[in-house]
Amino acid sequence: MTTETLSGVSVTTRANVYFDGKCVSHSLQLADGTTKSVGVILPATLTFNTGAPEIMECVGGSCEYRIAGTDRWVRSSAGERFSIPANSSFDIRVSEPYHYICHFG
Repeated sequence: MTTETLSGVSVTTRANVYFDGKCVSHSLQLADGTTKSVGVILPATLTFNTGAPEIMECVGGSCEYRIAGTDRWVRSSAGERFSIPANSSFDIRVSEPYHYICHFG
């Protein structure tokens, strides 16, 4: 099931802009202290590094991803999620705008 609304959040109004504008997101903090980011990745192939574990939830579009240490690209579409371990990285290939929620934790 795709998350369509996040209620009761504080939003950082200044955008996080990465990779020359190919990824733009906003940071959110929920009432319980949980942090997330909501954003979009435009067509590109990018590599992201993680500090904390992350779950990428697709809320629109699709992507292919490859977790560090693996050779296989996996497709993820709206309503699907994939997990990345802490202190790792992942490659993401996007051919159409990919709308996501990144759950940290």
